[in-house]
Amino acid sequence: MTCCFSHSHIPSHRPSKSPLFVVMDSTLQEPKIVKNIVHAGTKVVPFRDGTKVKFHYQTRKCDEARTLIDDSRAHGQKPMELVLGKKFKLEVWESIVQQMALHEVARFRCDRSLVLQYPFVSKTIRDAQKPREERKHCCGMTVQNEGIGYRDLDELFTHPQDLEFTIEILSIESPDEYEKESWQLSDDEKRALVGRLREQGNAAYRANDLTAARDAYSYATGIIEQLMLKEKPDEPEWIELAQMKVPLLLNYSQCKLLERDYYAAIEHCTEALKYDPHCVKALFRRGKAHAGAWNFDRARADFERAAELDSALQAAVGKELAKLQEQQRLRDVEDRLKYQKLF
Repeated sequence: MTCCFSHSHIPSHRPSKSPLFVVMDSTLQEPKIVKNIVHAGTKVVPFRDGTKVKFHYQTRKCDEARTLIDDSRAHGQKPMELVLGKKFKLEVWESIVQQMALHEVARFRCDRSLVLQYPFVSKTIRDAQKPREERKHCCGMTVQNEGIGYRDLDELFTHPQDLEFTIEILSIESPDEYEKESWQLSDDEKRALVGRLREQGNAAYRANDLTAARDAYSYATGIIEQLMLKEKPDEPEWIELAQMKVPLLLNYSQCKLLERDYYAAIEHCTEALKYDPHCVKALFRRGKAHAGAWNFDRARADFERAAELDSALQAAVGKELAKLQEQQRLRDVEDRLKYQKLF
């Protein structure tokens, strides 16, 4: 079944103002998008802003060989996920999926004017499959001087042409049917999520699942950092967020201490102390991390400062200083033995 998009093909719950369905070639009066249904869908689902659509896709040139450019099923790639209404760079994808039913497979021939951004979208998706260190930033100057970085995409960028997309809709979820990612949330929703993540992290820590606890604390910390970027430093709202961030940093550092990742623990305790210079927990945990990393002088300074701020820690600090002294003695013995072997 083949159809051309026009006003009559747009259900009432779908946006009718998009030019993709009504713009015709000024001379030939041909549609900009032609749809060919390969397999009918099983269910028509209403679309609205925030709906998440998961789909596999193939991209081909409209030449005689129907040259394959991309295939989301190749190399174990994950399906594409698109959240409607979030200004995705390739607007035509957001438009065509809204003309499909659940589990439908369809081909869309799209005019070159609608797919000019495809080389950059394809590059982003391809790069995401690579290790981070192999990814290359692609700004306008880089494109002009070096190209996009993939020969077929460079050719497509230099010589735009019609493209054919074969789309298979795997799932359609309304905004209230899935857990939103942080970039989709309002500020109030982000704050609520931080609280839930902290509780999840605490529960995982009590269950001795350090990986899950650490991940929850890290995710929550990242959300708070997003919120802090919107506020002026040292303003009341910023200070409130900083106070929310400190216990998450401390919890994360405790996980790292138990994993013996001492330098990560030192880094996060140091950050907590930037927001709260008198944080005894941060000083004590950083002292333990310095001791684990054999930074004995720094460990001693942190322990002594913690005891100075909280006299109730005198006994605990005394034990840590005694252990520190023993570690120092053993280190000195090892160093003497190594020195003797040299001669």
